[in-house]
Amino acid sequence: MSEIIRKNGFTNENLDWAAWLDVVDLESATPEQIAVLEMSHPKAKEMDYYRFLAHQPAILQQRSEAYNAIMYAPGGLPRAERELAALTVSRINGCAYCASVHAQRFEQLAKRNDTVHQVFEDPRSAGTTERERAIAAFSVKLTEAPDQLDAQDMAALHAQGLSDADILDLINSAAIFGWANRLMHNLGESKPL
Repeated sequence: MSEIIRKNGFTNENLDWAAWLDVVDLESATPEQIAVLEMSHPKAKEMDYYRFLAHQPAILQQRSEAYNAIMYAPGGLPRAERELAALTVSRINGCAYCASVHAQRFEQLAKRNDTVHQVFEDPRSAGTTERERAIAAFSVKLTEAPDQLDAQDMAALHAQGLSDADILDLINSAAIFGWANRLMHNLGESKPL
């Protein structure tokens, strides 16, 4: 990780997350619960978030397959830009845990953190390039006023070189964080390690 950033209640430091409700006990977990934890994330068995969601293994499986396809599929929108969308949406939604994770991933992929500073300061004006500003602005609007998106918003992304497939990747990346942030907010809380 590069320099530690702390702004407006957000950080690029590692945070922990603790469930408010009982998580699946690995000693008494069903084979289906163990299998879905193993396919969801390399550290899912250690994380309260996944261990709580494993109470419904079929739903967690669908969530993990969708998330992994959206965020890690090859081709399409570059991974750093998917992470920028996730970071921006998480900042707008106030999810400190998700913002910290995706700030770190953006930094790793982009090899810089200037945009992270900007998103933590003011996501509505964040971005070090016109393309980043367009992605962040679109992610903000998709989060705050999805019913107001229109053809002009798509044209603004096209003007920055995004293809139709890239725009779909961007929408999927931003949209899944509307869901992820709400799960994190309503099932537990983030805290420093």
